[in-house]
Amino acid sequence: MTINKIPAGRMRGDFRHGFGVEILYPGLTVTSDDSGIGPIGRIDRAQVQPGHLIGMHPHKDDEILTYIRGGEMLHRDTVGNAKRLDKTHFMMMNAGHTFQHEELMLGQAPVRALQIFLRPNAPNLEPMVQFHEFADEESADNWRLIAGPRTAPLMVRSAIWVYDTRLTEGTQLRLPVAADSQNGFLLYVFTGKIGLGDETISEGESVFTTSRDQRPRALMTSDLILFSFDPKAEVYRGGMFSGNQKPSAEHRHA
Repeated sequence: MTINKIPAGRMRGDFRHGFGVEILYPGLTVTSDDSGIGPIGRIDRAQVQPGHLIGMHPHKDDEILTYIRGGEMLHRDTVGNAKRLDKTHFMMMNAGHTFQHEELMLGQAPVRALQIFLRPNAPNLEPMVQFHEFADEESADNWRLIAGPRTAPLMVRSAIWVYDTRLTEGTQLRLPVAADSQNGFLLYVFTGKIGLGDETISEGESVFTTSRDQRPRALMTSDLILFSFDPKAEVYRGGMFSGNQKPSAEHRHA
């Protein structure tokens, strides 16, 4: 069993002035030769002011979950979609061999969101985009399945399950078991503060554990995102954004 605390990502821009994004490569803390962990490549935590346009740009070999906790945006892409996304309307872009999109921030409030770059199990897959409307903005003290490889609301082409919950202060919650082969968990704190084992994890931080018996406890009401996966599962590490940014040991000693 291991428990590894992962610090918040590196900030680019400024949350207070229009556009800011905190870029997390979780493997930089946990692994020796990979900036990601198994099927998790990168997590961007962004805050963007209304009216800001993130112009049309490409993705390749990334499975991208858009997870909004405040504000709303308009998604447009090169296959003809124009969809509003907010705290109940989620999106998965399975970029495959080629995909382009842009995002316009709507409304009066800043958009607070995660852009989660997952790794597919193979390169050059057929591109597609999925949308799902959830009944509620959050799931109180229970894990809500968002994405997974088979029957989840949003399908990801990799062996990973993504959950969220709003954990109220003082509450503990056992980690879910998505499948018998899953023995890795990355727990990300979007807002709030939790305890796990002997670690305290605050907003923007995360923790990696291989123990299913862990029970995160909310030290204050917290919004959490949980990834359940096999760290050794076969994944493609060459995605445009989800790919490995860290040279391998062989490359370093060549």
